[in-house]
Amino acid sequence: MIKPKKSLGQNFLVDQNILKKIVNYTNIENETVLEIGPGTGNLSSHIFNKNPKKIFVIEKDIDLIEQLETKFNNKVKIINEDILQINEKRIDDEKFIVFGNLPYNISTEILCKWILNLDKNEFWFKKLILMFQKEVADRILAKFNTSNYGRLSILSNWKLNITKIFDVKPSSFFPKPKIDSTLLFFEPKKNFLNIQNPYNLEKITRVFFNHRRKMIKKPYNIIFENNKSILNKLNITLNLRPQNLDCDTYYKLTNEYEKLRS
Repeated sequence: MIKPKKSLGQNFLVDQNILKKIVNYTNIENETVLEIGPGTGNLSSHIFNKNPKKIFVIEKDIDLIEQLETKFNNKVKIINEDILQINEKRIDDEKFIVFGNLPYNISTEILCKWILNLDKNEFWFKKLILMFQKEVADRILAKFNTSNYGRLSILSNWKLNITKIFDVKPSSFFPKPKIDSTLLFFEPKKNFLNIQNPYNLEKITRVFFNHRRKMIKKPYNIIFENNKSILNKLNITLNLRPQNLDCDTYYKLTNEYEKLRS
């Protein structure tokens, strides 16, 4: 029996009822599927039974590769790579439906990598169905003027519509994590504000939320050097705190920042 590795954030999903619910959430028949971190192949087996056109799985742990190869006998394309290093667009020409029980220790890093490296109007995936620890999912879903709202909420909602599917208890995993998990569904938006360089959005949100408990005057002036015209244009007052500005305002601020530097 494979022993989960704490260093890789491995908590294998073993609850058959939850596994079935995950693959039944969206139709994958004749679709190209990518699974992140298949572990022992529990979810992969359910995906396979839904008759997708192709299945790719990315697994970093070399100790799991042999077990996956034995289990699927070349019916699944197994890629022994680090998800943080791989270029998903080079895996296949078709767009993926992506499943992932993401390692808790790198889940936000994976999501931010995908968001920040998206081509302007070209998504390499059709849908994402991803498991996060509940605390992270709450931050992704958070609305402005709430305590969980922050950089992750703003980055995630820029180009993606996000829906909570359900929470998952620790007893559904082996080993049992100490916290609840949440399954989220992501789908590309058809309309979103164009930002030339997504890392500018990352920069602005980082500077603003580094001063989370203070008014936005200081971070605003760091970024915009006391430019008052943008405040008037976007109807922003400097006595607000970072969590009082909605997502769209941050996208517009990034837009203005890029205009000043063009």
